[in-house]
Amino acid sequence: MHLLVLGGTRFVGRAVVDQALAIGAEVTLFNRGQTAPGLYPQLETVHGDRTADLSALAGRHFDMVVDCAGYDPAVVGLSADALRDTVDRYVFVSSVSVYADQTVAPVEGAAVLDDNSYGGRKAVCEQVVLDRYGDRALVGRPGLIVGPHDQTERFSYWPRRFRRAGPILVPGDPGDPVQFIDVRDLAGFLVGATASGVFNVVCPPLTMAAFVSACQAATGSGASGQETVWVSTAELLAAGVDPWMGVPMWIGDPEWTAANLVDSRRAHAAGLTTRPVADTVADVAEWDAGRSEVCEPLARGGAATAR
Repeated sequence: MHLLVLGGTRFVGRAVVDQALAIGAEVTLFNRGQTAPGLYPQLETVHGDRTADLSALAGRHFDMVVDCAGYDPAVVGLSADALRDTVDRYVFVSSVSVYADQTVAPVEGAAVLDDNSYGGRKAVCEQVVLDRYGDRALVGRPGLIVGPHDQTERFSYWPRRFRRAGPILVPGDPGDPVQFIDVRDLAGFLVGATASGVFNVVCPPLTMAAFVSACQAATGSGASGQETVWVSTAELLAAGVDPWMGVPMWIGDPEWTAANLVDSRRAHAAGLTTRPVADTVADVAEWDAGRSEVCEPLARGGAATAR
């Protein structure tokens, strides 16, 4: 398989490249050469700006293109049009944020947003790809993407916090659902799936208590008896904590009560496999421990007490 990756040197794109190489694919990167330009010296890299000109790829045939960072429908339209006759399959990375109603478990086929929000723009990007490629298109809708090399700090905050001393604020209740997708599992599905259409790509929901236990096991804090202090969503909101970024991986917005209950049965039936949460936490903890620069994600109001 000859795979073209738009980008390919940042988080999701990097995982896609690694997965493709692991199964013996030939990989070509198309990017501006600005992010980690020396990451894959053995691979062909075609330099160009997808927002304006993809002519450097003219006449090149690829079995598949993976579009990891399409946010603007006009920009996605440029690549979709430029590659329509020379790429057999277009794989687009979207988001579960496209769903219009997040108070019920999102399932493929439900209404999507029609506005200029992040989710609304992603929904239009999806349609651009589907309109041009039909049954040659795969649209993956991941939830929170986590794993090594994630610079958002949303997931890595937790094993890092469990490595530090002192009581740990844990948001919500022990039985609250938590859901995400390991970037390596997402990449495996994007590169390996042969199905077409739209798929929610997330792990089955687990409880916040199970996630905390995985963090304790990965860092050894459970054995030391480190105290966890559960603070309910109602208390956090009453204290003025930002319902989105106040505590990593916690969503307090009452209009998003089902955001961690996404139905992913269709993707699992099409070949998605997800690794145990303990493996993801352990790998992220190991990667995070070796970093020299870390950006703390918490900086507002009462959220600072969770650090």
